[in-house]
Amino acid sequence: MLKGKIALITGGSRGIGRAIALAMAGQGADVAILYGANEQAAGETCEKITQMGRNALACRCDVSSLEQVKEAVSQVTKELGAIDILVNCAGITRDGLAMTMKESDFDAVLDTNLKGSFHTIKCCYGGFLKKKAGRIINISSVSGIMGNAGQSNYSASKAGVIGLTKSIARELAPRGICCNAIAPGFIATDMTAELGDQNALMGMIPMKRMGTPEDVAALAVFLASEGAGYITGEVIRVDGGIAI
Repeated sequence: MLKGKIALITGGSRGIGRAIALAMAGQGADVAILYGANEQAAGETCEKITQMGRNALACRCDVSSLEQVKEAVSQVTKELGAIDILVNCAGITRDGLAMTMKESDFDAVLDTNLKGSFHTIKCCYGGFLKKKAGRIINISSVSGIMGNAGQSNYSASKAGVIGLTKSIARELAPRGICCNAIAPGFIATDMTAELGDQNALMGMIPMKRMGTPEDVAALAVFLASEGAGYITGEVIRVDGGIAI
């Protein structure tokens, strides 16, 4: 489905980002991942990609820094080629009630989750226009649709990603470039492992199970494919029904 494509995935060293990287490589794409700190995890992801016979590149990058993103995108383009697919998956949490939340915790989450997505889109924008083709997939969250107590910063960042997605979709649609968002629910990752009472979580999910990173990755692969060429500006939930 993605043979000959170059994919750039932020937050690609672990969790959902890693699953998307591997799934896209499995469909024929060469993959570059941006990671924040875990060099070992990034290396392991790249090794799995190369074992599939695809090219892989890992770049350490703080997506909240426009300059670092510019450098990373330039490196990816130089070493792998022009980017066809951009997946914004990098994300952090700094949970707490709004009354006691530190301003620095609010800012950090918005800077990574929302501003980071803007930075990568901005840096890939010209390349997509030049090719008159491309796919942008932003990983939002059902928290950005429903809100979530104790996550005012995270929910705001993910709601912002939805607004960003729709605006970019309108800007780029005339050039045949699609921009969509995926809104996962409770997915079994390191992040959700810290949420506490798993039985309580199951009670909230109509399908009575956690999702897997591969559930999200399957949709990302489709949205990156030619088959999704007339889909743009959409927010698609992968949540077992929690936000019905």
